[in-house]
Amino acid sequence: MAVISGVGVSPGRAVGPVVRMPEPVGEPAPDARLSDGADVAAEGARIADAAEQVRADLERRAATAHGEGSAVLEATALMAADPTLVTAAQRKLDDGIAPARAVWEAAAEVAAMLESLGGYMAERARDVGDVRDRIVAVLDGRPAPGVPERAEPFVLTARDLAPADTATLDPSTCLALVTAEGGPTSHTAILARALGLPAVVAAPGISDVAESTVVLVDGSGGTVETDPSPGDIDAVRAAAARERHFDGTGRTADGTRVQLLANVGDPKGAAAAVGIGAEGVGLFRTEFCFLDRAEEPSVDEQAEQYLAVLEPFKGRKVVVRTLDAGADKPLPFLTDADEANPALGVRGFRTAARHPDVLDHQLEAIARAAERSGAEVWVMAPMISTASEAASFVARAEAHGLSSAGVMVEVPAAALTADAVMEHVAFASIGTNDLTQYTMAADRLLSGVAELNDPWQPAALRLVRLTAQAGARQDRPVGVCGEAAADPALAVVLAGLGVTSLSMTPRAIPDVAEVLLSVSIDECARLAQLAVDAPDARAAREAVRAQLPTP
Repeated sequence: MAVISGVGVSPGRAVGPVVRMPEPVGEPAPDARLSDGADVAAEGARIADAAEQVRADLERRAATAHGEGSAVLEATALMAADPTLVTAAQRKLDDGIAPARAVWEAAAEVAAMLESLGGYMAERARDVGDVRDRIVAVLDGRPAPGVPERAEPFVLTARDLAPADTATLDPSTCLALVTAEGGPTSHTAILARALGLPAVVAAPGISDVAESTVVLVDGSGGTVETDPSPGDIDAVRAAAARERHFDGTGRTADGTRVQLLANVGDPKGAAAAVGIGAEGVGLFRTEFCFLDRAEEPSVDEQAEQYLAVLEPFKGRKVVVRTLDAGADKPLPFLTDADEANPALGVRGFRTAARHPDVLDHQLEAIARAAERSGAEVWVMAPMISTASEAASFVARAEAHGLSSAGVMVEVPAAALTADAVMEHVAFASIGTNDLTQYTMAADRLLSGVAELNDPWQPAALRLVRLTAQAGARQDRPVGVCGEAAADPALAVVLAGLGVTSLSMTPRAIPDVAEVLLSVSIDECARLAQLAVDAPDARAAREAVRAQLPTP
């Protein structure tokens, strides 16, 4: 038995045999040339036919994919249908370049062009590489890259996964995901959470595990155990077979209330949250109606889109986060694509200094949707660093009739001055993803520092405690809406630190509810102290998990 460590990005445990993703399509030789006398027109037609075959295959798979996966596949199919790549590759044939090499070089040019545009278009550059690989595979007569088909359930391992690969995963046969690369915000992480699959990324040791080896994946602990004992296998399978239900009231064993809310980003996410019985929404990410736009959407359009998310929660709390643009979510009409260090630049609430009208328009749209929906709407601003910024946002929100205004605590400065911040706000919500990133100086997008970017870091937990204590002193609720809330063991710690609500991917709510019900609030506080006193994230996690039941 060996234990491989990585970063857990989607909670849960699963056990099964390893199935490895095929190695990615290799780059054709730079000097690959057409043979003398080759029919350039015919070779050009071959490229077009290959692209059409790829498009048709992607659309076929999109029709059977699950949830967000279907949208990802459809977007990749659209890229395959776009004539830009094919035309650019066909032009290179006139210079004597072989078809596969021509596609490779043309794809590099198209991807560079998209990246230069920034924002949503830059995100599509990864799709170009995916389409390129598939076209090259067809031209070379090789199987298309993608998830292997197996009749029996398996654990999928890979160096990394392309969006279209991740999107085609069938949770009825794929039990868990493990990648050697990637980070907490990779496609693997995002779609694994959406599908409810345990996932571990940034685990380089997985590349040495042979196909068919039985492994136990712990997506909360970030570990992969090879050749687990029969007892461990039986325990994991028994837990997986047991249905869990959330009764709609989050609480500890002694009845201390801890609201269990959902993170949502669009109407589909809202429907999933309602279906699981979430008490409300702790984080409504409003970016979904902005990310593919070159211009700001109108107030009317925003109001309609927000209403579609709010209406299912009539009478329940929905915390709406204003636009979190910047860093990994640039918008052409709002942010500067040339910022040298956007994670530390003009993002979130800071964009309002340059574009106050965008924030005012959004607040107006939220207020309209709130009035029509019947939901209990709270509103909060991201990337708040000072008490004066908090006061400014609250005043702006109240001017639009939004009386329950609060802030995200993602910057260590906001946690360290939480008493001053709380004087101005109705509530605070801690974004553990960014709070950990800034506390540990570890970029969320870099797999090389993924181990540091762990919400179990005692330094980050101490900042959570400072914020919760300030909220308690001024009778202000303090929630957590980062991915940390979805880890049942860490949820117990957060409750013990004084957090009053936890917001997470809807699929995680039943597991979190079950573990919270197994401990009193005093026990939560004791375990929280163990975590805070630990020397590092791994020790904190191990110390707490050793004393909790595994859901």
